[in-house]
Amino acid sequence: MMNNERHISIKIENLSVRRGGVQILDNVNASIMCNEITAIIGPNGAGKTTLLLAIMDLIPYTGTISFCKECSHGNSRPKIGYVPQRLDVDRGMPITVLEFLSLRDQKLPLWLGKSKKVRENIITSLERVSASHLINRPLGKLSGGELQRVLLAMALQNEPDIVLLDEPVAGIDVAGEELFTEILSNLQKSSKFTLVLISHDLSVVTKYANHVICMNKTVKCEGRTVEVLTPENLTAIYGINVGLYEHKPDKCIIEGE
Repeated sequence: MMNNERHISIKIENLSVRRGGVQILDNVNASIMCNEITAIIGPNGAGKTTLLLAIMDLIPYTGTISFCKECSHGNSRPKIGYVPQRLDVDRGMPITVLEFLSLRDQKLPLWLGKSKKVRENIITSLERVSASHLINRPLGKLSGGELQRVLLAMALQNEPDIVLLDEPVAGIDVAGEELFTEILSNLQKSSKFTLVLISHDLSVVTKYANHVICMNKTVKCEGRTVEVLTPENLTAIYGINVGLYEHKPDKCIIEGE
């Protein structure tokens, strides 16, 4: 008999963040489910990126963030991979994808060459995101979609239990967006990591997310995607601007927190 019981991967309780006298998050309570795709949605300035930074323990906060003991990461703090919304790259920087991905694990200076093990691990990581052909490409010459796949490969190098993505397809063309999201969805299904995705594109959320957290400085609603993304809830979150967050093939996805 199949076990359909769901477990919590990350439990967020009474979490607040105040910076520079401004309340960014206020009494956030939410659950992120194990081995599922959770989407965090909300208007610009809702505090979505701040929530990811708190989960990674990169900013001070009050309240508690606890990690499930019943998931695959066991009793220790889980390994977390992170893909930022964008990486500001000097387009003239003479560094290849191979050299960039070597920076974390390479013990010797890059000019002395890459070890066989490091190179093999990088090739494997790039193959997982359908980007092995980019290995010798200059980092500054990559398209937006190609760069995001390289960043995803880096995030997955350490076999994380949880992967956090902050608007990973913002500003990518439609073809690049579809390729990235399909690769990401297939990886999550095969590796069973917990995936947390910030997105302004509600079509992406509807197609891929199991669970949705709707935010505007605090949690407005949360639950199964089909139950949460109702016209009433979306209007309450986005107001009259809800149409701006629907997918438009001829435009870039709206950027912002």
